[in-house]
Amino acid sequence: MDSEIALLAGTAGTTIATLLATDAWSGARNGVLALWRRVRPDDEEQVAAQLDTSRRDLLDARSDGDEEAEREVALEWRGRVRRLLVAHPELAAELRALLTELAPDAPATVTVTQRATASGSSRVYQAGRDLTIDRP
Repeated sequence: MDSEIALLAGTAGTTIATLLATDAWSGARNGVLALWRRVRPDDEEQVAAQLDTSRRDLLDARSDGDEEAEREVALEWRGRVRRLLVAHPELAAELRALLTELAPDAPATVTVTQRATASGSSRVYQAGRDLTIDRP
């Protein structure tokens, strides 16, 4: 569940940061606030202020030519969303629906999880898709 939450939070952070400077911002803001309102109604004003500050910061940074700002904003919101989902995992389905609504043309995310243990002189080869190994 932790990796699923991290992936979902990462997608949410990126989506929020991307929509900050678009015409879709109002709908995104309302959707994010609705999530927080469901489980932390007392934090709604603070989250609204954080969203508005993030938007202003990103717009200012873009006008100054700061290309890293969107990535930083995405990381900030990824952390906020991850902490919300850790405390309230029941919000995951609602967040997925919100992300689908906000970015309907976004490709579906494919997750590959691989684990391997090698010991001695053994080797581990892993790939998310095709793998060719030429060994004598």
